[in-house]
Amino acid sequence: MANLTPKEIVSALDKYIIGQDKAKRAVAVALRNRWRRQEVPEELRDEIAPKNIIMIGPTGVGKTEIARRLSRLAQSPFLKVEASKFTEVGYVGRDVESMIRDLTEIAISMVKAEESEKVQLKAEKNAEERILDLLLPSRKESIPPPQAASPENNLGLIQSPQSPQDSSTREKLRQLLRSGKLDEREVELETSYRNMPVIEVLSASGMEEMELNMKEMFGNLFPKKTKKQRVKIPQALEILIQEEAQRLIDMDQVNRLAKERVEQSGIIFLDEIDKIAGRESHAGPDVSREGVQRDLLPIVEGTTVNTKYGMVKTDHILFVAAGAFHISKPSDLIPELQGRFPIRVELDSLGMKEFIRILQEPRNALLKQYYALMKTEGLELIFEPDSIEEIARIAETVNERTENIGARRLYTIMEKLLDEVSFEAPDMKDKKVVINREYVQGKLKDVIMDEDLSRYIL
Repeated sequence: MANLTPKEIVSALDKYIIGQDKAKRAVAVALRNRWRRQEVPEELRDEIAPKNIIMIGPTGVGKTEIARRLSRLAQSPFLKVEASKFTEVGYVGRDVESMIRDLTEIAISMVKAEESEKVQLKAEKNAEERILDLLLPSRKESIPPPQAASPENNLGLIQSPQSPQDSSTREKLRQLLRSGKLDEREVELETSYRNMPVIEVLSASGMEEMELNMKEMFGNLFPKKTKKQRVKIPQALEILIQEEAQRLIDMDQVNRLAKERVEQSGIIFLDEIDKIAGRESHAGPDVSREGVQRDLLPIVEGTTVNTKYGMVKTDHILFVAAGAFHISKPSDLIPELQGRFPIRVELDSLGMKEFIRILQEPRNALLKQYYALMKTEGLELIFEPDSIEEIARIAETVNERTENIGARRLYTIMEKLLDEVSFEAPDMKDKKVVINREYVQGKLKDVIMDEDLSRYIL
């Protein structure tokens, strides 16, 4: 992250997201400011608050994708959560602190995967030795009993070195194992597991951790059981590599690194924040919108949350909020929360020009995905330029006439357009399909003409 300038961050985001330059610039500056904070003198470092962002724009214009790609770029723990779910605490929702616990779990998984990669070679070597131990016959019965101490054996035991014949056999088996000639052989593995009782707990505010705590408590009461299973050598190697990696990983270090990563580089994407904007105080089963904002405030301001891995500080977690704000506006949020989101950026609606680019330019472009899918059937898809324009025009038209869902409309149109090709692909004799304007119009004309039908299908 230290090597990425704001321009380079924007350039990296351009590979996946079309347009929205203002939003890209905002998140690029917020990410760069994290590195800048690490470089300032230590006495000032903790005083610099993260530059939280509110993205304003309709659905399907790239708000979530920008935040997700940003987290991958920075290799940061990332969590997306809908703010509206916190209005139902005690019924079907969750308490606000749960998002910090979830983010910590994600960070634990990330760091654990990284640590596993570091010990992968050693784990593979240990697993190979265990497989060879299973393949070679036991020689315990040939080891002589302990004898009296002597000057030659000051431990009082005669050591039984491995015989040259055993060593030679082991090396031959090792070569056969590595060359794959033993893949069809089976070995008997002994694996351990805990037979845990099933306990159902009615969820309520602040009780998300109860299930995990119960598992930990009963895990100490119920001893591990072992079972034997016969598996082929490749599968046995996979099982043993995982076991060895778990043994080699220092979980105390994993927990420490994960908590540090959450505190210093965690990103939380608060979607649908416009749903909790407003101050109505009607009675009802839902927690009031302003109440949810009050609960969010200490998390965004900076507090300490208790997790199963220890206390986690939220002072420097980056919060990216997003919402359409059709009915409400950012100024409807309580003043304290508004002040914690200093950067406001409005995303542009997508039209025909943007849809044409979205279909072709990003690395994960929709047309590229369908090319690859049909290629698995030996089928070549060819999209003429006029067909791409027609698909984009139809997407824009349907968005205007029904509901504007942005680029997501392209997914429904493409599925309807290629429905027959996808179904018939394995049995088609002609392995080349050309999609032109006439083809697109023929497949979608009836749906586009009937507005009620397009509401259901597109």
